[in-house]
Amino acid sequence: MQLALKPLDAVTSETTCVEEQIERIFAGFAVEAKKQIPENLQKPKKRAIILAGPTGCGKSAFALTLAQAMGGEIISADSMQVYRGMDIGTAKPTLEERALVPHHLIDIRDTTDNFNVVDFYFEARQSCQMVTSRDNVPIFAGGSGFYIHSLLFGPPSGPPSVPELRKALEEEIEKLGSEALFERLRQLDPHYAATITKHDKQKIVRALEIMTLTGKKVSKLSWKARHKPQNYDFRCWFLYRPKEHLYRRIEKRCEKMIQEGFLDEVKALAQAGIQQNPSASQAIGYRQALDFLETEQTPEDYRRFVERFKQASRNYAKRQFTWFRREPMFRWLDLDLHDPEVAIDMIRQDFESR
Repeated sequence: MQLALKPLDAVTSETTCVEEQIERIFAGFAVEAKKQIPENLQKPKKRAIILAGPTGCGKSAFALTLAQAMGGEIISADSMQVYRGMDIGTAKPTLEERALVPHHLIDIRDTTDNFNVVDFYFEARQSCQMVTSRDNVPIFAGGSGFYIHSLLFGPPSGPPSVPELRKALEEEIEKLGSEALFERLRQLDPHYAATITKHDKQKIVRALEIMTLTGKKVSKLSWKARHKPQNYDFRCWFLYRPKEHLYRRIEKRCEKMIQEGFLDEVKALAQAGIQQNPSASQAIGYRQALDFLETEQTPEDYRRFVERFKQASRNYAKRQFTWFRREPMFRWLDLDLHDPEVAIDMIRQDFESR
């Protein structure tokens, strides 16, 4: 008997059909398997705590107590504590306090080095990763609103600097003075101007540069256009005290800093060239102290220095309140209203809740 052979095209067609059926079966298995994966097997986000608040409210002391209670490590969110030698005027944690709980982003730059919000973003997240790798709780503590905002939403995406424009603005600020250009900035973008001082030449020049290049306000930079970092679940708290009490604390702290040798600290920093760092030399207290050291240092000069130091500190606290009122992720916690134990328990419960 002779076998009837099928044409080659028919065999190829049947083979292809079988392969397609097998692929559909495996694809169906894959889809069904994906449906069966429970949600709780998805990789959970690491949690971190952010303690923000106005200068002088007691953030550092509270963060230290919280870290001891929760097995945490503190990551500084203060733009000036990164600099070596800027100790008294930044209320930097003491060596004894740093021995009790690990601290990060403190004393990582000389005052002759630059440190900006982009540097902070990457170094802060690296520190956070190190802390969580040890199964400890990252606790960010500080009052630099711009830095904390970048931690939550990523660094700002302003246009790159144009050397010719930057040079023209720098020459203009030297000729007219920082107050004149600050007033121009205040008229163009009052919201951003409220977050800096009229002496911060670097930020004034950069803000005017951005607005000239983009035609947009700095306060309207597209933070929302960037993807919010998804690998951390930040639990955000704004610690504060009623302003009347807070201002008394600020004034006493200024007096205590001076008694502890703040002016000698600034003298040493001036000899080391702090004036070459536009950010560090404009920091609250340091700017007023540097101005005082340029005077004849009469009793009247000293009195004026102390008052300006206190006023600048109070004004900074006002700007911090203004900034964080626009930050929706923060829960506000009155440290005068709650005992430390109660406040810590509130934060712990929030941290452990789903």
